[in-house]
Amino acid sequence: MIYCVVPPELEEELYAKLVEYYKDNPNVEVIIDRRAGADRRQGKPDPEFVEKRQTRDRRRARIPGTFPDTDLSE
Repeated sequence: MIYCVVPPELEEELYAKLVEYYKDNPNVEVIIDRRAGADRRQGKPDPEFVEKRQTRDRRRARIPGTFPDTDLSE
């Protein structure tokens, strides 16, 4: 799938034209960019986000119990 992203400032001018242009191509979807807020990829994170962030260990838990001894001398 290919997404043709239209900025909100150009929605009125481009959205209808692009939908019409790509109507016969099922691999293209025209969408309007509705993201808002700070870009969290650059610089220091916003203090509001630092307080909400949770770090979890997603590794699979080990099976409880012990393993039997093995004799490797044979």
